Amino acid sequence: MQVIKSLSNDAVHALLSPENNVVYTVPKYQREYSWGRDQWDELVDDLLDHADVDGHFLGTIICVNNTANTTSESVLEVIDGQQRLTTISLMLAAVHSLLQEYRGDLSDDDAVDLVNLRRMLILREPVRARLRPQTQNDNAEDFLHVLAEAGLGVADPKPRWAGVRRVKKAYAHFRSRITSRAAETQSSIAATALDLLGRVKRANIVKLEVATHADAFTLFESLNNRGMPLTPIDLIKNTLLGRADHRSDVSLDGAYARWREWLAILGDDYGTQERFFRYFYNAMKDEFDIGLQGVPVATRTNLIKIYETLIDRDVVKLLDDVTVGVEAFGQLIGSGAPDGRTRLARAFQRLRRAQGVPAHVLLLYLVIQRKEINLGEDELVDIVDLLTAFFVRRNLTGTPATYGLVRLFMDLVGRLRASPTQDRKQLILDALTAVSESDEGFHRVLSGPVYEVNADVVRFILASLAERRMTAETEQDLWHRIETKGKPVYRWSIEHILPQGENLPPGWVSMLGGPAAATEARERFAHHLGNLTITGFNSSLGNRSFIEKRDRVDSNGNPIGYRNGLSLNADLAVRDSWGVDAISARTEQLAGEAMAAFPLAYRR
Repeated sequence: MQVIKSLSNDAVHALLSPENNVVYTVPKYQREYSWGRDQWDELVDDLLDHADVDGHFLGTIICVNNTANTTSESVLEVIDGQQRLTTISLMLAAVHSLLQEYRGDLSDDDAVDLVNLRRMLILREPVRARLRPQTQNDNAEDFLHVLAEAGLGVADPKPRWAGVRRVKKAYAHFRSRITSRAAETQSSIAATALDLLGRVKRANIVKLEVATHADAFTLFESLNNRGMPLTPIDLIKNTLLGRADHRSDVSLDGAYARWREWLAILGDDYGTQERFFRYFYNAMKDEFDIGLQGVPVATRTNLIKIYETLIDRDVVKLLDDVTVGVEAFGQLIGSGAPDGRTRLARAFQRLRRAQGVPAHVLLLYLVIQRKEINLGEDELVDIVDLLTAFFVRRNLTGTPATYGLVRLFMDLVGRLRASPTQDRKQLILDALTAVSESDEGFHRVLSGPVYEVNADVVRFILASLAERRMTAETEQDLWHRIETKGKPVYRWSIEHILPQGENLPPGWVSMLGGPAAATEARERFAHHLGNLTITGFNSSLGNRSFIEKRDRVDSNGNPIGYRNGLSLNADLAVRDSWGVDAISARTEQLAGEAMAAFPLAYRR
């Protein structure tokens, strides 16, 4: 029996066509909306990087047709792809809100686009949303609230604390990206919003429609088990080996041996491989004379063309140049020299843990050119630590925007090449300070629901503060991973002191002053820095009472709760209760320590 009922490769404007009455529902058993700023920015950046002439491929969705009455609605239940569809809808809502706001700048044709955009997001008679997210954690109400705020005419349920949850944050983030893009390109906000709208409408999604849920899950498993299609890296490899096979100055076996040496350092992850080839071109295009006319920056879109051209130009030189680059990149990603115990290797590791990978454009240049520019280890460690502080701030405040990071570090490479005798650390510090959020802005984010902004960077901050207080006797590896249920997890994990789940146990409700006060405390303060700590991994710890969490031990009697010996938990270990005042006080304390630990400054 055939599983797939229909398959189509449609542009977004066809999936949400004003000419049909198709709606997309997300079943209640699906997880809540979970995409964050990294995924939002990656989607926007991919759309902006892609050429205008055709549509960017956004992925695949799998749907079950649940239509009961085609004259009322054609109902497709989204089994896979709800994160993507929700994000696209929120981006379109942000575009609509700005076009409404700047309607006076629109031409007659633009005004028609605005009307059609409205019909992509809602149906009329009665007014209702095309996308219906699941209800968990207020997703559905938050989505309707965003549509109402965007001027789409739906009834606003006005959910409490919508601004601290992901749906509303995504909408606000896309509005911010559009206004930032307008400023960067010196275009009007209306023109920038219309440009993004066009790119979204042209983007393609493969829609697989099946008749039953059983068919959907069978198809989902089948697709996941078939592996990845050819990537740009595969195509670059094929081009390299194909050209080498027809050259007298390099053998096919020799080129293949080089390729295997590169991947032994870069590893099997396609994302890391692809990032190296982009960053290598962006860092060394002038130094190694590999820059192509009309190609100022390597992107995911033009990567294949760049390396096909370089292979045709001089395959032997490219083999030698890339080998130098891979060896340097191996140091940055922790797979090559220097030894992992050196100060420099630990500095590189801290930067990776702070999600500072975009700085590898600059560091790739500095590591490759260390001898030529007389760059000592102490100075390089200072630069890496400065970059780590920059990314801790950037990844929490969102300033500067993601799309500007590669350009920022490419510009720094150019300025360092042009001014070889200048104080390098000062030059880098000045450039980072000029684009970073202020100390006041950084403190403001640290004082809010920071876990919702970037949980991984929050873990890095907490671990760093704990490590700074360790002695030889109390040292712990807070980054050690163990396997649980077949998956690697940190042995030491972030713990919400006041539980983050909706159903607080009676003990917590009583401690916080009753149901209303407890709900408000959880919604407003659960993700604040002061309510977060690090404990030994224990999946059963989350909803226990404060005292049980404080005194928890493992099967061998070793403390794994707040009396686990980490100085980060010293204040928790002696407390008997927990509430809003305690969270606020500890948030202020830890925010101050974080600012001191990650200043935009360097040791002279």
